[in-house]
Amino acid sequence: MKQFHFSWQGVVCLLLCLAAIPALPLLAADAAAPVSSGTTFVIFILIAAAALISFTKLSETLCAAILFFAAHAAAWLLLAGISGNEGKAQASFFLLIAAAWLLAWRCVSILSTIRSRSAAGSYTLRLLIPAIFGAWILIIWEAATRGAGIPFILLPPPSAIGTRLAGSVSTLWTDVQQTIFKSVLIGYIIGCASGFVVAILADRVAFLRRGLLPIGNLVSALPIIGVAPIMVMWFGFDWESKAAVVIIMTFFPMLVNTVAGLAASGNMERDLMRTYASSYWQTLFKLRLPAAAPFIFNALKINSTLALIGAIVAEFFGTPMSGMGFRISTEIGRMNVDMVWAEIAVAAVAGSVFYGIVAIIERMTTFWHPSIRGGQT
Repeated sequence: MKQFHFSWQGVVCLLLCLAAIPALPLLAADAAAPVSSGTTFVIFILIAAAALISFTKLSETLCAAILFFAAHAAAWLLLAGISGNEGKAQASFFLLIAAAWLLAWRCVSILSTIRSRSAAGSYTLRLLIPAIFGAWILIIWEAATRGAGIPFILLPPPSAIGTRLAGSVSTLWTDVQQTIFKSVLIGYIIGCASGFVVAILADRVAFLRRGLLPIGNLVSALPIIGVAPIMVMWFGFDWESKAAVVIIMTFFPMLVNTVAGLAASGNMERDLMRTYASSYWQTLFKLRLPAAAPFIFNALKINSTLALIGAIVAEFFGTPMSGMGFRISTEIGRMNVDMVWAEIAVAAVAGSVFYGIVAIIERMTTFWHPSIRGGQT
């Protein structure tokens, strides 16, 4: 029985550690607070030991746990050392960050092969893997901006953005209320609902189907920056004009997808419904709408992101003294880049939560569909 197995991440990790040794110290000689030799030794031990362990035949869970701890502990020590020494990082610093990243990569690779027997364990793995991936995007971002001394105005580090987030909660909450709870949600509901209803009518009336779909393709190609100022002129500067932009952006994706979904049921199933003397509405509700459900939810998921983008861009062209788009355009003019990134982070989280809610409802509603039974959304 083999006691070792090959891990290319471990091999490259050890090579990076060897390359970092002649490039020491981690920081330039004129750094205000250089990293001690003891801390540097601990970082090397963490990375090298974890890389060697990745070659062993330990249980997958234990090996992943060791790699997770070593990668993130080494990264934390490296980032703590660069804090206050921006722009002073040497080549060895970046080599060790890359080595720690490879350990995290190996950890994620192992986690992706684990098949949990419990629903809780499977759900935990589905959250943990993207969480590690996202955390390392932030770690590499922090290391690059602080280590290379990138000017704050060009790209602030995530820690500065987090500090601004924590210190501007009330302002961000006001913007979320104005943009998401008013413009996005109201426009999303009206746009999707009206698109669905018109799709039913277009399916029932042939000339509507032939006339509306080409117009839908035309309107979908309209630029937001052309529509938004017109909506502001028509409906005013408050949230109503932003909701109108969202309605335009979400109406036609729902229309097109619903019409395509209504045509998804097979001829054999329709013939069977006719054999049972089913009316049009009975066939619609018992056969065609269930078959169209994946198409409808695809439109809802697409619109969940389109609605947020449309509302934020529309706020650039006139809005009250609040709103995410208003804050971004105002703060970039003041060169408050960290506040701009804070708004972007809030928008990204809100969009992800919105999409996730729709995806959960889809799984609960269309649990019978093969894509859901296969674990795909």
